[in-house]
Amino acid sequence: MNYPYRELDAQEFPAPTGPQALFNHYGSEACMFASPGQTLLAHGVAACLPIGEAGDLAIRAMGFLREASQAGHAGLLVGAIPFLPEAPPYLFVPQHFELAGGGRQMLAAELSPRSSVEVWAESLPSEARYEQNVTDALTQIAAGKLQKVVLSRALRVQAELQLPSLLRALASRNPRGYTYAVPLPEATEGGARSLVGASPELLLARRGGHVISNPLAGSIPRSNDAEEDERRAQGLLRSAKDLHEHALVVDAVAAALRPYCHELVVPASPSLVATPTMWHLSSEVCGELRDLSTSSLELALALHPTPAVCGYPRDVARDFICESEGFERGFFTGLVGWCNVLGDGEWAVTIRCAEVSAHAATLYAGAGIVEGSDPALELAETAAKLRTMLGAMGLTLGTTLEARA
Repeated sequence: MNYPYRELDAQEFPAPTGPQALFNHYGSEACMFASPGQTLLAHGVAACLPIGEAGDLAIRAMGFLREASQAGHAGLLVGAIPFLPEAPPYLFVPQHFELAGGGRQMLAAELSPRSSVEVWAESLPSEARYEQNVTDALTQIAAGKLQKVVLSRALRVQAELQLPSLLRALASRNPRGYTYAVPLPEATEGGARSLVGASPELLLARRGGHVISNPLAGSIPRSNDAEEDERRAQGLLRSAKDLHEHALVVDAVAAALRPYCHELVVPASPSLVATPTMWHLSSEVCGELRDLSTSSLELALALHPTPAVCGYPRDVARDFICESEGFERGFFTGLVGWCNVLGDGEWAVTIRCAEVSAHAATLYAGAGIVEGSDPALELAETAAKLRTMLGAMGLTLGTTLEARA
């Protein structure tokens, strides 16, 4: 999706040097957000949004950004927001940033082949517990308490990782996705860590009065066999279960955006989107804003979390997730992106991601559970989604440690 943004002051946006140059400039302390049409690289932290303050997050953040801009800092806010509303966000104004237009297709040609390293992993929860969680969710759905819930799991791996090469590998594998890296504010025992990923899903983009959301819901793993891969894709388009799951998400997105828009276009049926590991059902919901003072961050927060990463009804699904999953999601299934002082910006759903340090990483993946879901197939879907990060890291799984129920 090529989405050109209005130009700002030349001192804030230096002359574009191309996405390849920005990926070359990236270091582990920088923040990067690369969308299909442009690549943003932010350096340093000039001011960080205070946490723990009361009030609407979007209003506080935009007021903070305006004050920082008036004080001479960059008119840009970047960072990530967690899955849970009570968890603290990490949003900051960078010391300076670079912006380049154009796609990232040439990155693939610049990558050298990588050998695969086998690693052990700890699954949280265990694979057996994950299947039981799905079974429990289906019981709640049959009882009418839920229509959908997204259940996820995490993998902890020990490996030597280089963030720049990981980021380039992610960007080259899916040039149409949203590749990001955000240095997280608190280091762990393993040292500094970053939130890194390649999301296929745009939560919300705003340019002037135009807004777009591209929810994905309903998925199937891809096949290396071309005929089987096509059969799976066409089957996904006809799957009553997956079409129902997708409709729940699109309806929720449209309902959240409608109060902000005087015109909203919602596709009658989904299309297919492919990543290297998955087929997804996709819909682009587009609208025209009633009020140009409504920022991209306010719109994104109105959508978050969609049924694509939480479930429906939202509060019931979120409670079930917190009680069942067995680990804290943190920034996984939150949002990551940027907003400028004009209110324009892009926010992607924080999926296909990992928290990465120099010697270890925690990877995340989830699957939407609706009536008709099969626990074994949902586990297989999470395994396929985890391969996005594992492949980019040059890792394959050896023994999976079932250390926790």
